[in-house]
Amino acid sequence: MPTASFQGTLRPFVMPIVILGGLGILFLTILYKMPATWLVSQLRFEEPAPMVKEHSQTIILIWMWPFGNAFALSSCSALFNIDGCYLTADRNMYSKSDGVIFHHRDIHLDLSNMPNSQRPPFQKWVWMNLESPTNSKKESNLKGLFNVTLNYRRDADIPLHYGTIVQAEGNNFKIPSKNKLVCWIVSNWNSSQIRVAYYNVLKQYINIDVYGKAFGKPVSSQDFDATIGSCKFYLSFENSIHKDYITEKLYNPLSVGTVPIVLGPSRQNYEKFVPGDAFIHVEDFFSPKELAEHILFLDKNEDMYQRYFYWRRHLEAKLTSLFIRGACLTCNYIRTHYMEHKAANNLDTWYWE
Repeated sequence: MPTASFQGTLRPFVMPIVILGGLGILFLTILYKMPATWLVSQLRFEEPAPMVKEHSQTIILIWMWPFGNAFALSSCSALFNIDGCYLTADRNMYSKSDGVIFHHRDIHLDLSNMPNSQRPPFQKWVWMNLESPTNSKKESNLKGLFNVTLNYRRDADIPLHYGTIVQAEGNNFKIPSKNKLVCWIVSNWNSSQIRVAYYNVLKQYINIDVYGKAFGKPVSSQDFDATIGSCKFYLSFENSIHKDYITEKLYNPLSVGTVPIVLGPSRQNYEKFVPGDAFIHVEDFFSPKELAEHILFLDKNEDMYQRYFYWRRHLEAKLTSLFIRGACLTCNYIRTHYMEHKAANNLDTWYWE
């Protein structure tokens, strides 16, 4: 401890010691000869009182329903074994909320739909965005607004993935019956996308059964899994290519027993999420023509095809209920980082660049 600070701490004790007479002077002399660290250990300093919550539960406020679609605010304890959470969409709870989640795609450019009242000092603002940078407009006026990032990126404060690979419950998996070779379900079509260009070449060498609004063949939610499961291979083509941007387009076929053919980030990036022998990556081949030849080869060699399901002996794919899981993970994060204070000032460079 610096000398000036040491002397400042000692000064209040000088007068009482002098009044005691010779013994007091002797004791004062001893104190000055003692190491400063010893004296500090004997004096009791008053630490700032910790920030105490007025309520036992961690309150998470959903300020904006993602894309305007409300979801059930279920029990985090029952769903994810996360206790002590209270989820709400009631903005009257704003001043009591420990965390407030804002969905990026729903924030107005002028921030007019953000809270007008002052933010409580204990409250954390959470930036949630599960869309890719290509599909999310960059907003420079968000700098310094948020404390926590909730995103598909693995290096987000709260990583939230579209699916997970978990230990299989039992060993009852069987490859479903197949009557189609390659399938693709697409709703949003953009001719400038890489996936569209790749598809336009691939279809010249192999038959692809296509569905979805983009092809005038919408698939109902009741028929969605069965349609994908009836295909040996499924085109899990992402609409844009970014680090860690791996969506339900991968986990849907994995969960129903179909081999995904992926187009997105690198194979190495995919293997951080799912087993490397569970999928085919377009970059494993020099051209769409070579990929088509490999698919046709697997179609005639059942043993080789079944190798893409070896991982299912011990594992299985689970789709994530994204928004409710994100809210519960936010609760868990804030509970365990309650005293941590920071600002997410680098959204421009971290996410968009």
